[in-house]
Amino acid sequence: MLHDGHIHSPLCPHGTKDDFVDYCEKAIALGLEGITFTEHAPLPASFNDPTPQQDSGMDPANLPKYIEHIQLLKREYNGRLNILLGLEVDYIEGFEKETTDFLNEVGPLLDDSILSVHFLRLGDEYLCLDYSPDVFQAAIDLLGSTSKVYEHYYQTVFASIQAKLGHYKPTRIGHMTLARKFQKRFPAPDSHLFSDEITRILTAIQQNGYQLDYNGAGCVKPLCREPYPYASIIEEAVRLNIPLVYGSDAHSANALLSGYDQLVAAPLAKP
Repeated sequence: MLHDGHIHSPLCPHGTKDDFVDYCEKAIALGLEGITFTEHAPLPASFNDPTPQQDSGMDPANLPKYIEHIQLLKREYNGRLNILLGLEVDYIEGFEKETTDFLNEVGPLLDDSILSVHFLRLGDEYLCLDYSPDVFQAAIDLLGSTSKVYEHYYQTVFASIQAKLGHYKPTRIGHMTLARKFQKRFPAPDSHLFSDEITRILTAIQQNGYQLDYNGAGCVKPLCREPYPYASIIEEAVRLNIPLVYGSDAHSANALLSGYDQLVAAPLAKP
């Protein structure tokens, strides 16, 4: 039976208001064995979220409520659905100290977590790369080409794996090819151009004993239409014995199991 290891909640400021129970009941209806709530962690207090609504992370005031809700659900659904308490934590270059301090505080309470890159540092400013095609175009304009955007993204993912974030650092790397989210509008360069970067990322994941988020959300994004990461990377991850954890990245209850039917055949692990 399958565990969906990457789902959001009504406390996601840019998601739906589907209740926690909606996710749990939908998971049971779909025959899932378990789910991990991985809401976007609050961003570092000194970080200025570059998105228009500044809604990339959970309101810090909601974090205790989030933890309380899920602890209650774990008891209510015991024996029917295995529910794990997690967070999706942003790796933001230059904010490692604040991220470590946050993880030291909340980490002991978590069952599971994901480390993801959404923000790219460009000089003294940051872009949320996956926010919109317009923002992706701005990244191209600043860096000079689509290839340079991809290269910078992969370098940041590698930096996230290498980062010293303390004992409670997440050990699953989220959607490692998120830079391809808008590839139908901005055709992705030939994959072989980034073979060194991808190999370096996978090798670092293997050497650190980390997991890889096999994320189906890209399959339902109209400008992507493929999972994160795509098939050849998954094949290499399997060869390296990297544990793959399926995640729908659902921001609504109906999005559970997104893209699952489009994954390549590969052994899936549990968080």
